[in-house]
Amino acid sequence: MVDASTAEFEQHRRFLTGLAYRMLGSLADAQDIVQDAFLRWHDAAPSGLSSPRAWLGKIVTRLCLDTMKSARARRETYVGQWLPEPVIEPIGLAPAVDDRIDAPVALMLALERLSPLERAVFILHELFDFGFTEIADALERSEAACRQLLARARAHVGDTRQRFDVDAAEAARLTTAFFVATNSGDATALKDLLADAARLHGDGGGKRPATLNIIYGAEKIGRFFAGLAQKPEAHPTPVWSGPLSINGLPGFVALDLFGTIQAVALEIEAGRITAIYSMRNPDKLIGAEAYLPATVSP
Repeated sequence: MVDASTAEFEQHRRFLTGLAYRMLGSLADAQDIVQDAFLRWHDAAPSGLSSPRAWLGKIVTRLCLDTMKSARARRETYVGQWLPEPVIEPIGLAPAVDDRIDAPVALMLALERLSPLERAVFILHELFDFGFTEIADALERSEAACRQLLARARAHVGDTRQRFDVDAAEAARLTTAFFVATNSGDATALKDLLADAARLHGDGGGKRPATLNIIYGAEKIGRFFAGLAQKPEAHPTPVWSGPLSINGLPGFVALDLFGTIQAVALEIEAGRITAIYSMRNPDKLIGAEAYLPATVSP
């Protein structure tokens, strides 16, 4: 039987995981942080807390700030582009606000431009509606200092939080068409799906082939995928997950032309794909193969 203390903590687990994930960009690290917070909850939580959510949020934030010191050092030596570990979920889930981990990749990349304290203030205030009194307590800073941190963070993040609602059927159509076009190397079909100023981001972490730099423009992206399909070792395969939610964006998990597993998230606006995020670092895809059937043809 689950005791009352554990049951209360479990009510906040997904919120805490979402908070830690947005701080760190790694779901595995976020889950470790939340487990540490669970132990502290049992060992050191004061009795009669007026807001367990705020207390736990403070603990997780402080643990994340400690972790970010070493994480930032690792990022400085990261090979190629860095993308966050993908959060992969079936389409159609409608969790409560605190339960969402749909952190769009563009927002996660923008958060990387912030200092750790700016990132903490922005996430707590803008994404989880923490008040400045709670934030000041979590960061051990004055409320005035926290307001200044938020102002700087907002200036850096800009409008990357903007989300364009995409009809589920339209998202599934574009996701399927994109997979088919890239799998076949049909540059013309692919360009018809992309906005003129589309971007391709790739993260292999130095462990899998990926674009070292962002590729800009539908024309160049089309040529890139067509070139991959023409390589003699390329073998088109229909193995993919079908449409999924990747960080709250339309996407899928698939084997590429060379048998490498990848998670792909698509930003869509006005019926065109504006950004492609191809996550190929195997360290960030543990468990992703569970979304792959033996053979599924779209």
